[in-house]
Amino acid sequence: MSTTPRIAIIGAGPGGLVCASVLQQHGVPVTVFEREGDPHSRSQGGTLDIHEETGQVALRAAGLFDRFLALSRPEGQQWRLYDRHATLIRHDQAGEGEVSKPEIDRGQLRALLLDSLAPGTVRWGHGVRAVTPLPDGTARLHHHDGSVEDFDLVIGADGAWSRVRPALSAAEPSYAGVTMVEIHFDDVDHRHPGIARLVGPGTMSAKAGRRSLVLQRNSNGHVRGYVTFRGPQDWHAGLDLADTEAVRARLLAQYEGWDESLLDILRDNEGGFLNRPMFVLPVPHTWQRVPGITLLGDAAHLMPPVGVGANLALLDGAELARAVIDHATVDEALDAYESVMLPRAVDHAKTAQQMLTSLMPDTDSDVAAFPDTQWPATARATRAQ
Repeated sequence: MSTTPRIAIIGAGPGGLVCASVLQQHGVPVTVFEREGDPHSRSQGGTLDIHEETGQVALRAAGLFDRFLALSRPEGQQWRLYDRHATLIRHDQAGEGEVSKPEIDRGQLRALLLDSLAPGTVRWGHGVRAVTPLPDGTARLHHHDGSVEDFDLVIGADGAWSRVRPALSAAEPSYAGVTMVEIHFDDVDHRHPGIARLVGPGTMSAKAGRRSLVLQRNSNGHVRGYVTFRGPQDWHAGLDLADTEAVRARLLAQYEGWDESLLDILRDNEGGFLNRPMFVLPVPHTWQRVPGITLLGDAAHLMPPVGVGANLALLDGAELARAVIDHATVDEALDAYESVMLPRAVDHAKTAQQMLTSLMPDTDSDVAAFPDTQWPATARATRAQ
């Protein structure tokens, strides 16, 4: 940059934080606005597999790759696929020393990124109400307390329900036809040995038609589960979602006939059930250039959660920072960034939608749950013990 721009990043998720980290490493000041009150105000979610061609590229750009590897769990790359009878259809294991997509808890990744920033970079408890472009090519932040601040570049890294996106696009997320209900298990190896055997050190999925049960091992003996099914968004009509036993009964009825070891996932979870309907942005989602404003991650390309979103957010953030560093003006930087990010996002979003359709078809046929393109006929089948 010929002059130092005033840059605001809205949202302290992985994409926004890696963008801030790369900018600061090259002497470009930045402020991150985050609506959460502090780094520990809520759980950051489950585990992420960080891919070598996307997320790992971003962490290398931020100088954090070695620290990431030290925190990551390469053993978490294991994947087990079962049918509804608890027959093991496929078991993928990483080779010795392979780190193509090791797992890391979202909270650990966020802490790693936050530690790389200068003190005071993140303004906690500062959600943004809206962003408006100004005639001089800058952008104005409207805070919830009525105050405003002007910046040369505002980056919307604020996720699915972005407050920045309306400045660029009228698109809104829509229900994808699939719901995930989140569940939890603590100290799983001692308190839930059956669950521990099913999930192993990584991830498992049991599938039949429009329904699946997914378990993911996190660090410290914690397992998150996702009861995933295709159906209406109001599947819980007439049900109080805070009534744990009523929700449990409704879900058990949906999975009637599944193996008892799999039904224990629904019977034995600790705490309540968290309803998480799946939303997506239209494909393609693009916009006409608005000077001084852009998006990254889910704010730009919300897609089904098939292992792509967080990795693309990280790559978006690192590439946007690099574009700002390498170009003389903000407008040139956005030309360079958006010309790559937008078509890449369209390609990945199409692939993610195809994967969702394949993995969660609108049918109850067991055969449809395992298309040959996803699960080769040579896959090993054994009974889960």
